[in-house]
Amino acid sequence: MPPAKERADAARNRRAILDATAALLAEHGAEGVTMDRVAAAAGVGKGTIFHRFGSRAGLLHEMVAERALALRARVAEGPPPLGPGAPAADRLGAFLAAMAGLVVDNLELMAILRAEPPHPRTEELHRFWREHMTNLLAQVRPDLDAETVGRLLLDALAGATVSELARAGETDRLLAAVRELVDSVLHAR
Repeated sequence: MPPAKERADAARNRRAILDATAALLAEHGAEGVTMDRVAAAAGVGKGTIFHRFGSRAGLLHEMVAERALALRARVAEGPPPLGPGAPAADRLGAFLAAMAGLVVDNLELMAILRAEPPHPRTEELHRFWREHMTNLLAQVRPDLDAETVGRLLLDALAGATVSELARAGETDRLLAAVRELVDSVLHAR
């Protein structure tokens, strides 16, 4: 049985809540996101938010999950080089740059969510990223332990260096370093 289609008003409320949360994050940081502020900014009752997302953590998890699922869709079905159709080396570089962008764009959210239980789809998404990295690395460098090297590359994006460079306004430097890291793995023999 297919999932029930979301009612139009529920979809509008969901979008309004997520957009209001994003605006509050941009303006006030994660500490400035309260259920009262989100409800007022979205034009909905606080109960609507709790009903839909369960808690503030559930709302913030949904913000990250929505963005991660969009990236997964672009990886699986989007245009090259991130999506299918490009050489594996090009896809790998595009994927790690997109993943670095996802991390940088969601620093505030990720900092708060590290202290919360994981989103229900976290393991599913992480498994997808790991398998994608492993497959691309295995195509380009069959001599590597593609699974472990891929995980190490992904782990590097979750480290303190990424947030430090992003908070210092050095995103271009970070993305250049990600490209250099990928190139060094792909071309080392």
